[in-house]
Amino acid sequence: CARLSPGKSQQHHCQGHLGKVKGEKRIWRDVLREKDLLHQFFQHHHYDIGTKFPHAFPNGTGVATEPLLNALDVEYYGTISIGTPPQDFTVVFDTGSSDLWVPSVSCSSLACQTHQVFDPSQSSTYKSTGLSLSIHYGTGEMEGTVGCDTVTVSVASLVDTSQLFGLSTAEPGRFFVDVRFDGILGLGYPSLAADGITPVFDNLVNQSLLQENLFSVYLSREAAGSVVIFGGIDESCFTGPINWIPVSYQGYWQISMDSILVSSQEVACAGGCQAIVDTGTSLVAGPPSGIRSIQNVLGARRGFPGSSFPTLAHISPITFHAQTQHSQESCMSSFQDTSGDLWILGDVFIRVYYSIFDRANNRVGLARAV
Repeated sequence: CARLSPGKSQQHHCQGHLGKVKGEKRIWRDVLREKDLLHQFFQHHHYDIGTKFPHAFPNGTGVATEPLLNALDVEYYGTISIGTPPQDFTVVFDTGSSDLWVPSVSCSSLACQTHQVFDPSQSSTYKSTGLSLSIHYGTGEMEGTVGCDTVTVSVASLVDTSQLFGLSTAEPGRFFVDVRFDGILGLGYPSLAADGITPVFDNLVNQSLLQENLFSVYLSREAAGSVVIFGGIDESCFTGPINWIPVSYQGYWQISMDSILVSSQEVACAGGCQAIVDTGTSLVAGPPSGIRSIQNVLGARRGFPGSSFPTLAHISPITFHAQTQHSQESCMSSFQDTSGDLWILGDVFIRVYYSIFDRANNRVGLARAV
């Protein structure tokens, strides 16, 4: 979004820097959390996007923004609260899944020991369901139980008073140990959710809390400034037209992609292929054969420097440009292998294109981010 130079009196909701305190390795969020002040901080330092940007949200109601923090362009996460009184958790707002879960006090895994845990006994509105839950992701998994409680999204402006969610009792493996976020809030279609569980976004819509049945995502390279906007579109976050692509399958936010070119040469997705726009994946992932073709043309090899060529993914009517990322010592490709035939357009892609997830019309809108 609009970037203002230091000294300007105005601030944009997509702009800001939240660095480390000099001489201190912990970030401000950890300090506030230890002092049980994190929820109070967000209540008093939130973005009132409807008031601040009337050109984007003329009615000023039914639209709420969730600020996200960016951890090294790998993880984007925001804060929600669960229970009464609220217990705060950081979550990835993941368009590649549909369930909400957080660690629980009953979890003994190392990952739960390094993150906030939900204590049902401390919430007067919590209800147990007696149901179990198991979710497997590409890089991690959780097992647990299902509970029901009040879930608050976007700094107390969206309150879902009866939300089913997962409480992990086990998080096997190493993946969830070192990540910054506590849990995951899925924003995919209901068909991806565990049986009988209505996703958070659907409950917000069903309770008429949103102006429009859509949400949009802006991802910044800065530490702060990224947002999920529930119920609206912020025109100051992008330039040019919005290109609408129909959802081809209502599970993931899945769309049809025309081809992938490197230096005007088609190297993958010949004749078209399927892709998902996924905020929960860091890079662009695809079938091994396609990724191998891209890496070969780029000259990328493990442990060796590669050359930089523009890589183009054609999704009518847009073209996505991706290049290798360089430092003085090494470069890293923005592409990785995945199992299956789906291409995954992750954060690398979404940083380039402001992405609108329109459930009312089952389509994805992409516009060049600013």
